[in-house]
Amino acid sequence: MTPDPARPSPARVYDYLLGGHDHLDVDRAAAEAVLKVEPDARESPRRNRDFLGRVVRHLAGLGVDQFLDIGSGLPTAENVHHVARSVNPGARVVYADNDATVLEQANALLSGDDRTAFVHADVRDPAALLADPALAMLDPGRPTAVLLVAVLHFVADADRPSDLVEALLASVAPGSYLVISHVTDESTTPELRAAIHDTYANAPAPLHLRPRAEIEALFGGRPLLAPGLVDVQDWRPAERLAPSRLRLLGAVAPVA
Repeated sequence: MTPDPARPSPARVYDYLLGGHDHLDVDRAAAEAVLKVEPDARESPRRNRDFLGRVVRHLAGLGVDQFLDIGSGLPTAENVHHVARSVNPGARVVYADNDATVLEQANALLSGDDRTAFVHADVRDPAALLADPALAMLDPGRPTAVLLVAVLHFVADADRPSDLVEALLASVAPGSYLVISHVTDESTTPELRAAIHDTYANAPAPLHLRPRAEIEALFGGRPLLAPGLVDVQDWRPAERLAPSRLRLLGAVAPVA
């Protein structure tokens, strides 16, 4: 479970782009290769992180007090449990990620917190993820927000991402919510697509840019909360921002 210093980790590259400190030389080199082609590529992770915070605050305000954050990445200053508890101090959060670095950091961060847990599991194996004893922290009879934020673009078409989403939602209670953000190929230049491909070609999980229609299909036809599937910075923002050329689309759907 030791991090591989020869291969870039999506979580550590994301950490570098967010201005964190938990990354290696190989991750910095991978991120800088993208930044060389698209200097504003740092903005996309930041806007995605802000989207996550706004969504969690909104759902906590609706009374949701359980969150399953899959593909959570490395800890930052505004983790889901911090945000949710700013609205509801009793909120419970289970994080899940398959990255060994995330496991190490999460164990240190969450130690002593009896309302958070971490599962070392892969979104591509929902049965194993959901069977982990840590999930007992979440009451299956109460609504849960299932967060798949900036993770499904690391799932190949061959792994059937839509089926994985449905498997994760199969046992959640009525009143739950599905949250997805995903990198899109809209307005992405061939040079940037090539840089992204090269950056993640040696990573454990390559990044897959998808068109809007395929991202919307991940919600399984469920109606989306307003404003629908939009650039993450346009989901109920406090301020309007100019579009980034490396775009993520995000949305929230109730789960009946």
